Amino acid sequence: MQNIHISETEGKPFFCFDTGVEPVSFARAKMSMSLTESGFIVFPDGSHITWKSLGVAEINGFMRIWGPYFPGERLDLLINNSNSSDNATQTALKAVVFWIRAKLLLGKENGAPNPGAAFISFTDTEEYPAGSVFFTPPNLSQRCLMAEGADQNTYSSPDLMNSEASAFCAGAMLYRILTGNHPFPDKVNFFQDIRDGIFIPLNQAAGGLDENLSSLIHNSLSLPAFKKGSDSGKFLRSGAEILSKLLSLLMDKEGNVVPVISLFRELTAEETARLEKNKKKLKLKNITVKANRYVAYNKFFLTGIAAALILGIIFAVSLVKSRMDRPTTAGLNSGAVVEGYYNAFNSLDHVYMEACLKGADKSDINLALNLFVIERVRQSYEYRTNSIYISAETWKQQGGDEPAEDVFGITDLNINYIAGSETENQIHYRVNYLLWIPNTPDPITRSDVLILSRDRKKNWQITEIIR
Repeated sequence: MQNIHISETEGKPFFCFDTGVEPVSFARAKMSMSLTESGFIVFPDGSHITWKSLGVAEINGFMRIWGPYFPGERLDLLINNSNSSDNATQTALKAVVFWIRAKLLLGKENGAPNPGAAFISFTDTEEYPAGSVFFTPPNLSQRCLMAEGADQNTYSSPDLMNSEASAFCAGAMLYRILTGNHPFPDKVNFFQDIRDGIFIPLNQAAGGLDENLSSLIHNSLSLPAFKKGSDSGKFLRSGAEILSKLLSLLMDKEGNVVPVISLFRELTAEETARLEKNKKKLKLKNITVKANRYVAYNKFFLTGIAAALILGIIFAVSLVKSRMDRPTTAGLNSGAVVEGYYNAFNSLDHVYMEACLKGADKSDINLALNLFVIERVRQSYEYRTNSIYISAETWKQQGGDEPAEDVFGITDLNINYIAGSETENQIHYRVNYLLWIPNTPDPITRSDVLILSRDRKKNWQITEIIR
């Protein structure tokens, strides 16, 4: 069932958002604030109006927010159905073109870069001409899509904002329509593949595609790798420029969307053979990149293992004893667990950090453990009792003067609730912060999405960290 849909009340159509939240949870999460969140309806002539919800009601035990009617079809569903027939492919392409045009016309407001949060009108009405686009309120629509179970992150990059985020989304949607496949199909390494720019280029995934269009889509999908600095190719950096050029290639002089078939040319036998050969080379290259990535991301873990073997006898007795007194998250709410996990960085309390996790990535723990072992060894050799590292929070409070060779920990911690509640078995948070690592002059800017679930004892633990 779609949680964002059109429904009739007393014979009159309304646009509805089913939050999937019960009244009590709705009140506790203060979701009534969603009533003030705006959406935008963009018309083909460049004008736009603000969409505001009209009210909230309980439907079948769950809260529904409703507002003015808009006659449109949901963009993500059109894309998912794009390869079922030639007509569906053309319709999906037309919808994406309307979406791109609306993004450019909307300007700084921009709307959410999420196809599930956009509705496209194909039928002329007195109020809404064909080509009108409704960008629904971003936070409200995201909550409804999560309740629906729709996987909406597949067209978004967490590292991009504004026009660059829209350009990436446009490129991913066009790639899906023109090739029948998603550019980043690996769900396990999805975000890292985006940041490393690991995808099959359009000129190989869709042989015969117009070279200019193929290059632009490649530009858009490479924006996160550009931001990370791992892609040294010459690409357009401006999201607005990419969107404008895409629009010029996908619309003719009369303002009509070009036929999909006109975007392709027939390949010769020699070109087809060369295409297959290049695909094999690219596959090998991607395997090499992923292997190097694994080694790089686990270097602290491997170092920790080596140090643990050398110091195993010394710490064996204390480790056995510490297991008996291992801390837990009992009695803590979900927010306290998240805050405690990140604050433990500053004190290198890897034991408490591990108590906060259940099945989630342990690379943070390995980093803290590695520095903890190094500190103990240096304290032993240098006959010192004080810590060799300065807590990042303490260092900042003291003025944060450079250089910061011995600073480790987290500053500027910002925890934001996303979805779920304390009464449910799962809750989501986004955490933004700066991570300071010794002998590194500049901090690492991180933005994590945390998923917490209750264990058998009803204690909150972090079950997934999406970085």
